[in-house]
Amino acid sequence: MSRKEQDIKRLIASQCHVGTKQLHFDMKRYVSHRSDNGSYILNLEETWQHIKLAARVIAAIEQPQDVMVVSSRPIGQRAVIKFAHYTLASSTRSARWTPGTLTNQSNSASGKFQEPQLLIVTDPHLDRQAIVEASYVNIPVIALCNSDTPLQYVDIPIPVGNRETKSISMIYWLLAREVKILRGELRQDEEWDVLVDLFYHKEITNDQLGITDNQVKQEAEGEDHEHQAEGEKADKDW
Repeated sequence: MSRKEQDIKRLIASQCHVGTKQLHFDMKRYVSHRSDNGSYILNLEETWQHIKLAARVIAAIEQPQDVMVVSSRPIGQRAVIKFAHYTLASSTRSARWTPGTLTNQSNSASGKFQEPQLLIVTDPHLDRQAIVEASYVNIPVIALCNSDTPLQYVDIPIPVGNRETKSISMIYWLLAREVKILRGELRQDEEWDVLVDLFYHKEITNDQLGITDNQVKQEAEGEDHEHQAEGEKADKDW
């Protein structure tokens, strides 16, 4: 089995081809058909080709840290951080985008002003502010785009269902692997020993932290008593 066939199977297993039930005109060329439940199915051949194209653009940037990766969608934040780690790119510190990051030079003193040569976003809907700022300063944009995504100011769209962590993580994993191959850090026929699971967003439950429901309830009741006592003290002081 060729590497391309393996990658297509990985994309299918991660549900990268499943879009939303809405279709934006800009994304019509990347859709193959519509499923029985009304969801638009994205063409994975286009997805794979655009991953290769995006990787070539990323690898062409002389300084890896001049590539900025953004995710305002929490389920994509871990994938963004891992991608930045393995490709030496820069990523945002949190899911919230700070307005003026690319345009307001007065933020230089606080370290919030950035001048990347390339911007990668996880969801053009939620990362709209970042894309608009990039357009003001002529920074090219690579974006993970669902079936309902407008492509305004997006230079290289990667068609993918970007509503699930497994699909987002798979795209960033494949993109990171391709970049490392183009930089000579991996051979074409070499398997990358990093698992895509490391890119997945993980919800930590109370059970995993060893906290019982009774403890949560007791803590909540304790906080209520504290707030009530503070309120009574404030009334007396008044």
